[in-house]
Amino acid sequence: MRARSWYRSHTFHHSEFPPERLAAERRHTVSVCLPARDEERTIGTIVSSLTPLREAGAVDQIVVVDASSDDTGRIARELGAEVHSQNDLLPEVGPVLGKGDAMWRALEVLTGDVIVFLDADSEHFGAHFACGLLGPLLCDSRISFVKGLYRRPFRIGETTLPAGGGRVTELTARPLLNLFYPDLAGVAQPLAGEVAARRELLESLPFVTGYGVDIALLVDAYEAVGLEGLAQVDLDVRQNAHQSLRELGPMAFAVLRALASRLERDGRLAGPLPTGFFTPGEEDFPAHGVEPVERPPVATQRAAA
Repeated sequence: MRARSWYRSHTFHHSEFPPERLAAERRHTVSVCLPARDEERTIGTIVSSLTPLREAGAVDQIVVVDASSDDTGRIARELGAEVHSQNDLLPEVGPVLGKGDAMWRALEVLTGDVIVFLDADSEHFGAHFACGLLGPLLCDSRISFVKGLYRRPFRIGETTLPAGGGRVTELTARPLLNLFYPDLAGVAQPLAGEVAARRELLESLPFVTGYGVDIALLVDAYEAVGLEGLAQVDLDVRQNAHQSLRELGPMAFAVLRALASRLERDGRLAGPLPTGFFTPGEEDFPAHGVEPVERPPVATQRAAA
């Protein structure tokens, strides 16, 4: 019942938050961040869609945290984004260990009181992605964390089906949340990389370094600010490339392990948890991925310093 009630009262549509409304109502500085790895095909459209928001007074900073070997960084910089190599951010903590690590390190250069993270591989991108996520935060002081929701077409070669994307979401993340965190059953896209939050909240949370970062931040934000501090915004449709079934196994394991680590932390699951994902039938029975690491909350590091 709580999940159903939350879904009805805390789900919005991006059309409620045009740039003009955000510019008029905002009382906080805003940073938009795009962690990117070899996204030269899509980064130009995304940055070009975001820069008018800066000119309209809806956002202050557009940052690309780049881990590319192609022209992603050059294209973004030429179109007006602030570009940082992820390897130049906090090099003293060691090599960058995936998307979550890049997001955590980005907090060093993001200046906004409110921060929006967007995936850099979205096709058919529009400025409404950023505006929609910002809306509940800038227009309602009770909201601290916002997730995007959308429909995921599934593309096979030249054929695109209207639904069927988000296989890890439907087969792993959603069943787990329904079972262990039923309050979050109303979150339509728990693995969405489109997320916005208040800096104060983000700096109080640990960051899982890999693919599990999105579900971990959702659970941790829920535990920090409660269900009423969360919202989601309908962004209509998100299209991106799809992984093969073989590649989805390690991704699903990262999601499962991130959530299991929260259960272990809260005394609901006995550890220690395994760290490797093995695929039988492959030569030498290899473990996929790296041992999971969690970066500590920025606020605790600052306090220790």
